Amino acid sequence: MFRRDPLPLRGRSALVTGASRHIGIGYATARRLAAYGASVYLHHHTPHDAQKPWGADPDGPQALVDGLAEYLDEGAVAAHGPGDLTEPGAPARLVADAAEALGGRPLDILVANHALSGEDGTLDEIDGDMLDAHWAVNTRSTVLLVQSFARQYPGDAQEGGGRVVMMTSGQDVRGGMPGEVAYALAKGALASITRTLATSLAPRGITVNAVNPGPVDTGYATGEAHAIVAGLFPGGRWAVPDEAARLVAWLTTDEAAWVTGEVINSEGGFARGL
Repeated sequence: MFRRDPLPLRGRSALVTGASRHIGIGYATARRLAAYGASVYLHHHTPHDAQKPWGADPDGPQALVDGLAEYLDEGAVAAHGPGDLTEPGAPARLVADAAEALGGRPLDILVANHALSGEDGTLDEIDGDMLDAHWAVNTRSTVLLVQSFARQYPGDAQEGGGRVVMMTSGQDVRGGMPGEVAYALAKGALASITRTLATSLAPRGITVNAVNPGPVDTGYATGEAHAIVAGLFPGGRWAVPDEAARLVAWLTTDEAAWVTGEVINSEGGFARGL
């Protein structure tokens, strides 16, 4: 009874958004879910990465899926597909595409990891276009993804239940993010809506939680900036993607069935400014 199942997600299916880079949180999460027994669909929007200093993954999305093969349980599958989540209809199509690719049954897990990063600034620097862009990608599309995911479960609570995990960024923790106002606002809205979504979906057996992983070394910081942030951790190093993935993956298992409506900060003791 109390022995831990080595494959707690066997037979389940998961959609992970923003899983487009080998060194990203999305791919680390997909790898963990696959190792726990789930079939996994990786969503990507490579034009976003291509516009950033870190660039798109040089091996492409199929290489990421191929890399999951060694972790997949017998009978489990991995697939991928693109999606520009700035389009209002894209979240519903993505959920439908993922469900079809993973066997045609309702998805069990949604990890909304995608984000529009940067492209904003301080209160003096932001404008309406910046605010709208971050809202569309980071907030509106996530809520619409949850809506489409939940519509797969129209009745009362089902055995096992669905699992939703959203990602925040510590915008509600001491100091906030004064250099990224549009991003902080959009992510903060997700933190604020977590409890409401959890309450709304509890009758359908769906848990909803959010994770703030703190600064994770995914290649976006280099040089002096990287060293400064590392020095703000008690251990003197950044988090690695799998440290965020382990928490997210646990929240999708039955062990976390009684955890819902929570925004969980997992920052490794990161010393935020005042």
